[in-house]
Amino acid sequence: MLDSFTVGNTTFSSRLLVGTGKYASYNLMHDALVASQSDIVTVALRRVGTTQSEEDILNYIPDRMHLLPNTSGARNADEAIRIARIAKALGCGNLIKIEVIQDQIYLMPDNLETIKATEVLAKEGFIVFPYMSPNLMDAKRLVDAGASCIMPLASPIGSNRGLEAKGLIEILINSIDVPIIVDAGIGRPSDATIAMEMGASAVLVNTAIATSSDPVGMAEAFYHAVEAGRKAYLAKCAPKKLVGSASSPLTGFLRK
Repeated sequence: MLDSFTVGNTTFSSRLLVGTGKYASYNLMHDALVASQSDIVTVALRRVGTTQSEEDILNYIPDRMHLLPNTSGARNADEAIRIARIAKALGCGNLIKIEVIQDQIYLMPDNLETIKATEVLAKEGFIVFPYMSPNLMDAKRLVDAGASCIMPLASPIGSNRGLEAKGLIEILINSIDVPIIVDAGIGRPSDATIAMEMGASAVLVNTAIATSSDPVGMAEAFYHAVEAGRKAYLAKCAPKKLVGSASSPLTGFLRK
């Protein structure tokens, strides 16, 4: 296990965040969560059973994991704020992932409404994890509004298209002081490794794990990918060169 990281006043031991959607069963989800070795799991509030007739997804989440409710389904700031407050009232804690999405084709987040929700909820004591389209000025506005981290998408949510926004995310990593958690679109463990090599604080992965042929094995693969990327970042990758550079001397062996 590598170095921990802190969001708000909470420290996490794993830099891999995972989700709960799209699994074939809750039992399979549980096994994948365990294999991921993550200690943060995000769940949509509407999937939390509130009556005895409903099967509660929380029963399948390991006790050691920090619950990160999200406002999936919110179309504006007011709806996101309402969902966050309900989650807290249900005992889900003060961590909240803000998702505000009006676009139903590409599912791109609404940065303006996200900023509005963040400002209100941060003042109420929530530790806000805002999901956003990678834009430097909007990221700065989110920090000013009280966001404890920034969660830029890598590509459209659930698309598995990888780091299509790589350059924009690098700008955020180099310019924003709070943790940058790459969220949405990561499709392969190699994507997670690259994001961590760039200097991201963490990555959130759901679809790539849940919809793979072997979610448990894929969760384990992402765990190792994040670990490898973080180790590479700390070790500082060697610079790229435009020309070849021999790894062994070319003189003093066959000829002098």
